[in-house]
Amino acid sequence: MKESKRTILYLVLGSFFIANAIIAEFVGVKIFSVEETLGIKPFTLQLLGDTYSFNMTAGVLLWPVVFVMTDIINEYYGKNGVRLFSYIAAVLISYAFIAVYATIHTAPAGFWVTKQTASGVINMQEAFSQVFGQGLWIIIGSLVAFLFGQLVDVYTFHFIKTKTGDKGLWLRSTGSTLVSQFIDSFVVLIIAFYIGGNWPLKLVLAVGVVNYIYKFIVAVLLTPVLYLVHAGIDRYLGHDLAKQMMDEAAQ
Repeated sequence: MKESKRTILYLVLGSFFIANAIIAEFVGVKIFSVEETLGIKPFTLQLLGDTYSFNMTAGVLLWPVVFVMTDIINEYYGKNGVRLFSYIAAVLISYAFIAVYATIHTAPAGFWVTKQTASGVINMQEAFSQVFGQGLWIIIGSLVAFLFGQLVDVYTFHFIKTKTGDKGLWLRSTGSTLVSQFIDSFVVLIIAFYIGGNWPLKLVLAVGVVNYIYKFIVAVLLTPVLYLVHAGIDRYLGHDLAKQMMDEAAQ
């Protein structure tokens, strides 16, 4: 019974982790205004001589969830458990991009190419290609940032846990997320838009800072969610099994 609960929980957490990572990659092509979504006036942040507001890739809505799942898996299954799902997610994200690339280059049916809407005729093939056909450097940047961020998160989490023991869940979870998200925010931009694009370094740094401020706020706000998930898992596993798994994960 104990092994069954352990296995089922691992599969559920890992499936949710992988699903969120893949979805985040594909919805990330949309840029949205955080302020306008919340119905407030856009902020004007002065960074490196220019003005910026919180215009974000939609992927930031799901990446904090991925990092919460990372910490939960880390808490109960240790570094190896997180690494396994991180590698699986990276492979499946790559596979998904290959599958989408193949579908983009299939010949569209004539009746599907154009669609009449209230605002006019839409070229569905062009829209499909623009939405799903991310550039190669963006794909490479996001995958490298994902894997690097995950590994940093894992080791930062365990480093803090060795100093605090079982206490301070918020510290090791939020702390590891803030460190890994800082690296993630800049790695993807440097690879995708500085190395692979023509963005000046000043713009990369400024956008990275804006992105990190947003991720910092979200990571702090998600702390209560982490405790709720943790409490639910402890109740599902039972106190003794939960304690045993956390002790094994810390080794």
